[in-house]
Amino acid sequence: MHALVEQFLDFICLERGLSANTREAYLADLRSFSDYLASTGVTSFNAVKRDQILDYLMGERDRGLSVNSVSRRLVAIKVFFTYLHQEGILDVNVTGVMESPRLWRILPSVLTEREVERLLGAPVGTTRYALRDRAILECFYGTGMRVSELGDLRSGDIHFDSGYIRCRGKGNRVRVVPFSGQARVAVDRYLEEGRVAFVREGTDDHVFLTYRGRAFSRKGLWKMLKDYARLAGISKSISPHTLRHSFASHLLKNGAPLRVIQEMLGHADIGTTQIYTHIDQGRLRSVHAQFHPRA
Repeated sequence: MHALVEQFLDFICLERGLSANTREAYLADLRSFSDYLASTGVTSFNAVKRDQILDYLMGERDRGLSVNSVSRRLVAIKVFFTYLHQEGILDVNVTGVMESPRLWRILPSVLTEREVERLLGAPVGTTRYALRDRAILECFYGTGMRVSELGDLRSGDIHFDSGYIRCRGKGNRVRVVPFSGQARVAVDRYLEEGRVAFVREGTDDHVFLTYRGRAFSRKGLWKMLKDYARLAGISKSISPHTLRHSFASHLLKNGAPLRVIQEMLGHADIGTTQIYTHIDQGRLRSVHAQFHPRA
């Protein structure tokens, strides 16, 4: 995929006479996108779906990229995909119907509470894999952690007595998230009964381990989630970010203040969190109807 990016840049520089700085900006944006796709197991641009592009953009915004920078990345992807389609390399240009808007117009995919219940109930049984996978899914939805944060979670980060988890986010920033309910129960049981079966020589203190005794990669967590979504009969395009979005939107739906959700998600800017007010428009309408004197 990197080779196609280079081919595109050579073409566009000749056609449009782009400066060296503009070429480097395109290169950085498209390599970032290509690396993201590779980390989720996508090895061909023909396999890219619209939802995967949106998930990538939401992830970049969530990690602190400005709205203008995210919009620029979408423009780069659109121009690139248009080129691939015109050259006959791409069968369908999935960016053709995508706008190049401000980020809050790009709404993340969210599961209903019923779909979440089906997903979390998909790992059945008491095998080490079922205990581990149930704990991972419960932890994703119960804490709103990013995929990188969950993959990097260490034993010392979990404080059962106090009911919180220490997360290391972008830039090695640390935040504290509440840890209780079903997520706490599932993780506790996995640590007590399941994790020891994954330990190998050289295994470190990562909480969630693969069958080789190593920490999960983003690709591994993505694949596991996709498999369980299919098992649960969920047809929506789903990723670890989907559970993070669902965590936030369900908190908002049930009355949690936006500032509290911002803190739990680790958003530096309240504007990033405000996207969830667009998702739950039904709740906003009902609140307006209930409290506005002329509604």
